[in-house]
Parts: sequence; structure tokens; C-alpha cells
Amino acid sequence: MENKKPITFVFWIIAIILGVVLFKQFDFQSLKFENPALAVIYIVVFVFSVYYIIRNSKK
Repeated sequence: MENKKPITFVFWIIAIILGVVLFKQFDFQSLKFENPALAVIYIVVFVFSVYYIIRNSKK
């Protein structure tokens, strides 16, 4: 149990950083990302991080 807390903390940090980056890259006037290919990678990793956090919080 002690081993999973640092890993969850790392995923929290990753999710926060990627959330901020995605928010900054999104142009709300044209509803597009500045770098669409990079945004796809950020979204995939962000969703995986949030999924991992939710999955481990239930245990």
C-alpha cells in the first residue's frame, strides 16, 4: 500500500501539468489547438493519468 502512494502522486502531477498545458494551447475563439498533433498526445496521456488516479482511489 505504501508503494502506490508515490506513484499516484506522480500521476496527479502529470495530470495537473497536462491540464494546464492543454488549456493554454487551446484557442477559444477558433476552437482549435495551436499544435493539434501534440495536443492529441497530451490528451491521451492526460486521460490515462486521470483514469489511473480514479482507479486507484477506489481501492
